Amino acid sequence: MPFRDLRLFIEALEQKGFLRRIRAEVSQDLEIAEITDRVTKRGGPGLLFENVKGHSMPLAINLFGSRERMAFALDVDSLDRLPDRLGQILALAMNPPTGGFIEKIKALPKLMEAASFLPKSVDGGMCKDVVLKGDQVDLDKLPILKCWPQDGGRFITFPLVFTFDPETGKRNVGCYRMQVYDKRTTGMHFHWHKDGARHLRKSKEPLQAAAVIGCDPAMCFAATLPLPPDVDEVLFAGVVRQEGTRLTKCETLDLSVPANAEIVLEGTVDPQERRREGPFGDHTGYYSLEDDFPVFRVRAITHRAKPVYHTTIVGTPPQEDGFIGAAIERLMLPLMKMQLPELVDYHMPIEGIFHNLMIVSIRKQYPGHARKVMHTIWGLGQAMFTKCIVVVDEDVNVHDPREVCWKALNHIDPERDIEFVMGPIDILDHSSRLAGLGSHMGVDATKKTPGEGFTRPWPDEIKMSPEVKALVDKKWKDLGL
Repeated sequence: MPFRDLRLFIEALEQKGFLRRIRAEVSQDLEIAEITDRVTKRGGPGLLFENVKGHSMPLAINLFGSRERMAFALDVDSLDRLPDRLGQILALAMNPPTGGFIEKIKALPKLMEAASFLPKSVDGGMCKDVVLKGDQVDLDKLPILKCWPQDGGRFITFPLVFTFDPETGKRNVGCYRMQVYDKRTTGMHFHWHKDGARHLRKSKEPLQAAAVIGCDPAMCFAATLPLPPDVDEVLFAGVVRQEGTRLTKCETLDLSVPANAEIVLEGTVDPQERRREGPFGDHTGYYSLEDDFPVFRVRAITHRAKPVYHTTIVGTPPQEDGFIGAAIERLMLPLMKMQLPELVDYHMPIEGIFHNLMIVSIRKQYPGHARKVMHTIWGLGQAMFTKCIVVVDEDVNVHDPREVCWKALNHIDPERDIEFVMGPIDILDHSSRLAGLGSHMGVDATKKTPGEGFTRPWPDEIKMSPEVKALVDKKWKDLGL
């Protein structure tokens, strides 16, 4: 059953026992973050703070903070089933058929299915129950969090930022943090490689932008996906939801936003204006240092009659964003296999902050195959940021860290099997000598072959014979163990 807005999702979470209401008074500065951090790390529920000091607006957080809740949000039994439901349509959207007539006919049913979930324009919408403009605009009325002690201020941490490419008119929805400077001004944390930054670079005048806070799970998820510029996040949210997104036109902008959103901040980003932003306690578990970023100037705030402020915290893993990342990892598996047919599975551990470590299992077919896979991954969209890639054989369970460490460390000769290359890295990587540019490491942890210069025999893995295992199975109860 699709969740058409955040409110319905919260109600469903509560019915399933996945949500806890907090009625005690709490502060938006540090206290909510500390409570949420403790709850997330022990696998606790989503939280709805109903009594934020100085505010009448409730605050929802950690709604996606487990694999179970993330699967529930996306209407699958488990995240491993996500590719079965959405993988084919995502693959078609990102790689539309370019062959002959037969290829296009074969793809038609899936393309038609996607077309049935196109966005729908509506007049008004609950996100416009209250419209505030001019002197009425006051970001201090929102329970925006200061998450960590050294943060440069309060940050809007889960905004879905809608912008359009000034040249092509194509929409992008991205999740970019926003530091609050005053009642009508925030930062806009556009990284160089992101579509929002690309739109701003193209713009010759202030770029229109709408920061939407509190959407249905499908829209929240779509905004975090590493989709190519030509793939519309709003359309993909409709596919996830199995229902087209209802959009309404902004009050002061030539942009449309989800009509059932809780809160919408309408404004512009001047391509020439920069302001110091940060520090910010980031998803790496370390503070992102101060730097200059674009500035968002708020023209209007619209919201539902009794809005819920939806937010998140990031920091030392595990955090809520790690479970969103786990869903992205599973969803992208079919697409990775399209690019790398030899790929069996891959895993980006939460502790590796996703872009710091990728473990890949392959069906090895020729000398140097593992290195070919590494370099292909470094050439794939946001996978180019992957700091370390470990390639293992197809018999290795990439989700079992013990098995990966045991087999990988047994298989490598460090001098022979580790390589380093320079390339783009995540802007948040504080270890690199230059922002956005650094080294990558590839580890070939596959079994080596004579074609790779390995002339010694490769030993067999120790395994008990099936006959003895079966014999012991029969005797197990009698052994009293």
